[in-house]
This record gives sequence, structure tokens and C-alpha cells, in this order.
Amino acid sequence: MKQLWTDTGYISLNHVGEQLCGDRVEIIGTSDTSTTLVLADGLGSGVKANILSTLTSKILCTMIDSGLPIEECVDTIVKTLPVCSVRKVAYSTFTIIHIQDNTEATLIQFDNPNVILLRDGKNFDYPITSRVIEGKTILESRIPLHLHDVFIAMSDGAIYAGVGKSMNFGWQRENIVEFAERIYDDTLSAKMIASLIEDECNRLYAGEPGDDCTIAAVRIRERTPVNLLIGPPADPRDATKMMTLFFSKEGKKIVCGGTTSKIAADYLHEEIQTTLDYGTDPEIPPIAKVKGIDLVTEGVITLSRVVQYAKQFVNGEDLSNMWSLQTDGASLIAQMLFEYATDINFFVGRAINPAHQNPDLPITFGIKIRLVEDLTRYLEQMGKQIKVSYF
Repeated sequence: MKQLWTDTGYISLNHVGEQLCGDRVEIIGTSDTSTTLVLADGLGSGVKANILSTLTSKILCTMIDSGLPIEECVDTIVKTLPVCSVRKVAYSTFTIIHIQDNTEATLIQFDNPNVILLRDGKNFDYPITSRVIEGKTILESRIPLHLHDVFIAMSDGAIYAGVGKSMNFGWQRENIVEFAERIYDDTLSAKMIASLIEDECNRLYAGEPGDDCTIAAVRIRERTPVNLLIGPPADPRDATKMMTLFFSKEGKKIVCGGTTSKIAADYLHEEIQTTLDYGTDPEIPPIAKVKGIDLVTEGVITLSRVVQYAKQFVNGEDLSNMWSLQTDGASLIAQMLFEYATDINFFVGRAINPAHQNPDLPITFGIKIRLVEDLTRYLEQMGKQIKVSYF
């Protein structure tokens, strides 16, 4: 397993009064080979800007990920999105961050604020060359990667934050650099870094953004596996095999479900320490403790909430406050899977829980399997490497 991983995340603010964001971020690729992130900023705001930025980001991301030269990509954009007849400017600006084999980053920038690179938590002045393609000045950079490098891309809504309110000339790029250096911590995920900067933008806008504002971050980090066990095996004779494989895996361990926890505790020759502390959410059953397991929770109710959080997360909602405030089992699993993990191994038992057949409960046959399938789909959209083993 390669030891470096490309972590990506972004968050957007809509122009006040608009339901759609005029910025768009598109991400394609796997963190093992290559990852391409494109941030496009459509002219103006609302529906028109949203359509233009969506077209730009999808076209560029697909072409760059396919290995096509930047000249061909820009030519396609120019011919697809003509220049505005009134303002005489391009309909969409863009920033491209292409990571190859977790060893080299290629930056391609057109009219967005320049990407910020933090190396060892400090601003790093990377080399930039410029050339004119189809009448547009394109900035290009090739940068050998270091562990914990963080790239921060932004639309111009970020540098206009606070204009006419808390600042005379907005939050300039150098101010964003200072803020990013101040909040930097090598344990923060890309999504968390983007969220913290976006929160500050929103504060400077006094909660009423005068422009669409998007922050996207790319972070080079070490791989961190997490293993999640839910449900006893269909054949009880497979319990020892299932536990041996689970506990032999590198990384943190999560066990979900009462029966499953009992099997795991017996395998470890440890006691389950139960509690009636519901944490911050009374709808989620309390967690338990078993020596040798990082997190022990209830099963389907808890996992159902994790799936709900995963859906919100991939739809761009900012859940960062949840990590520091909520202590229930679902929030703790979500933080571990969404923020901490890069590689996730699911160990899923196929045994039927008689309690799940109760018609008075909102649970139907196969809910456990569907929850795992839904959760893995969302985690893959987050860029995680997933492996599921059934027993």
C-alpha cells in the first residue's frame, strides 16, 4: 500500500438571495494514481453562472484526467463558452490542480486568485510560468510534492469578503495566507481546512455574501486505515475467522451492534463496559467500551444516522462543527470515517437479527446490507478506498 494519499474537500457560499452557486468544483480520479480538481467560477451569479461553471469544470476535469494537453482543453472551453458580448471577458474562470501518483502537482490557473501552497504550515512561493493560449493568459506550475503539502484554491468571492462591511478592500490573498497559516494543523482534513476558511469569509460578509464564494483544498497526507465490523456471521462457526481477520488489520477498529460487540469482546477475552450516557443526541443509543476496540456502538440505528450524515457531507454541507460538539456514536463514527480514514475495510455479517423482523420497527429485512451499500457509495464519492467482506 502506497503511504501517501491525496485528500480533497471544498465548501461554497451562495451569493445572498441566490439558490444556486455560480461556482463549481469537480473532482475525478483515485488517490492511488491521479486526482484532478477543477474550481470554475461562472460570470455573475445564479442559474446562468451555475450552468457555465458546471460546464467548464466538467469539461476540464474530464479532459485533464484523460491526459489531454492544456492547449486542447482551453481551446474546447473557448469554443464551448464564448466571450461575453457586454463585458468582453470569459464566461468562466478556472483553477486546475492535478496530482499525479502523489508525487507531483500540476497547477493550471486562469483569472482566479492564485492557489496558495502551505508547506510545513507556511506559505511556499512555487514557480509560475505564463503563456497565452487562445488569447487567454494561462499560469502553469509543476511542483514536487512533500508530505502535508496543502493547496488552497478559491474563487474571487473569497478575496472580496468584507468589502464595504468589515474591510475597505476585502480579504486580500495575503490575508487569506496569514489566516491559513494560523489555523494550520497537520491533522486537519482538506474539507476541514476549506470549511474554516469559508467560515471566516462568511463572517466577513456578515452572513450575506456579496458574491459566490468557494474554497477548495487538496492535502497530501499519510494513509490511515479504519476497520468497521457490523453483524455476526451467517454461520456461527465463522465467528472466529471473521474476528481474526478483523483484528489482524492495521488501523482503528469500530464495532457496531450488541451481538457483534459481545462476539468481539469474547474473542479478545475482555468485558463490555456499558453506559447510559446518550451523549449529545438522545435518539442515538449510547456507546460502550471494550479494551482493544477504538469505538463500540449500537448497530442499525446508529449506522442509519451515519449514512444520513454521509449524504449531507457529499452534498457539500459543512458538518465541521459536529466533530467538536457531538459525542454520540453516529457522530464519532462519521468523524472517524469522513475525516480520519483514507482506507476503510467493512466486515459485514449476514446473520438475520430477529429484532429486525418486528413489524412495529421501521426496519426491514436486509437493512444492514443496504446501509453498508449506501455508506460505501458515499464514502467512495469522498475519495475513500473501500473494501467490503461478507461473512
